[in-house]
Amino acid sequence: MAEEVKLFGAWGSAFSLRVDIALKLKGINYEYHEEDLFNKSSLLIKYNPIHKKVPVLVHHDKPLAESQVILEYIDETWENYPILPKDPYERAKARFWARFIDDKCFPAIWKAYWSKDEREKAVEELIELLKFLENELDDNFFGGETVGLVDIVGNIIAHWLPALHEVAGVEILTEEKFPKLCRWSHEFVNHSVVKEVLPSREKLIAFLRDRLESRSS
Repeated sequence: MAEEVKLFGAWGSAFSLRVDIALKLKGINYEYHEEDLFNKSSLLIKYNPIHKKVPVLVHHDKPLAESQVILEYIDETWENYPILPKDPYERAKARFWARFIDDKCFPAIWKAYWSKDEREKAVEELIELLKFLENELDDNFFGGETVGLVDIVGNIIAHWLPALHEVAGVEILTEEKFPKLCRWSHEFVNHSVVKEVLPSREKLIAFLRDRLESRSS
């Protein structure tokens, strides 16, 4: 039932879109609530009073926050189209790399594109971090032949990094430096389900440009 599953999200949030991708990969009907992050709804604050952030998944009126927590819940609740491997070791590895993206890569991406003072150092750090992911990628996707947890969490690398390059003029993800990641990025953003969820490159660039200009003013 569509009314059993609700998602509070924002189209410009890479974290929020992870949940959209997982739900659509599994074919789950859900009710979507777009949040204005500058004027958050009372329902969002009710369901996520600690962080007051998207995404929030509500299933049978039980709320869950934090995108990776939600992704694992979705995978355990709906077994079709598994996004985590069955093998315990491979499952643990997927969790490790997903956390690596959030704990290491995301802060470096933020500093590389939004912080003028730390930009040069952050770009160098991000390049070194992406080398680990480049070496880890042996197939079309981090999940093998199908989109999995690490791919979904890595949407910020696949779709946001190229757009940030256009906005800030800092090019990091290049064929020369990262041939496997570039191929993966292309495969991921053009996956039929993922493509349906992600905002167009033009829309994302306009959104990020507005964010950058508002921070500079």
